[in-house]
Amino acid sequence: MKYNKILFLCVENAGRSKMAEAFGKKMGINCESAGTVPATEVNENVRKAMEEKGIPIDTGSPRMLSKDMIDNSDLIVIMGCSVEESCPAPLARAMKKKVVDWGLDDPKNQPIEKVREIRDQIEKKVSELAIE
Repeated sequence: MKYNKILFLCVENAGRSKMAEAFGKKMGINCESAGTVPATEVNENVRKAMEEKGIPIDTGSPRMLSKDMIDNSDLIVIMGCSVEESCPAPLARAMKKKVVDWGLDDPKNQPIEKVREIRDQIEKKVSELAIE
């Protein structure tokens, strides 16, 4: 792996970035996740979808993005920006870090079937990072 630490970001840190962090840790990637406007709890359908894969999301409550998180990361993965005024991408780019945007749909208010599709997309993308 060519990255020492990966930071997965989304707005609420309640869905996509939490799934990416959970998959990453299971695959042995040094990673964490955060959001620009953290929710109060992880999306329930996200929890259920990850439990179906045998991966409980036990990384705690959604977390607020900090400058230290950005400073300590080699790669920042933006999950997709559904709320432009809260999108973490401009901040991450301003810190002159390598940033990629996966452009994934937000699982918020989605049925479990759609959350499973998003989960599977995230698993595939994280596994590609793990073999880089």
